[in-house]
Amino acid sequence: MTEVDKVAQRRWMVLVGIRLAGVAGALLGLILVARAHDLAPKILGVAIVFSALLMIGLVPRSLAHRWRTPE
Repeated sequence: MTEVDKVAQRRWMVLVGIRLAGVAGALLGLILVARAHDLAPKILGVAIVFSALLMIGLVPRSLAHRWRTPE
């Protein structure tokens, strides 16, 4: 395996790890919303879900753009 392949594999693992962390955060927010009895924890849970979904959508895309091979 060449050095370029190792770098590509490491970057791919980072992208997958970020997506998995976002999914875990969204699940945490959903659990918080489902089990909360007061309004404040429910609002916090919804905010966690939205921020996790934003993380899933934007962070891997911006990293891939940054790591793109120059033309």
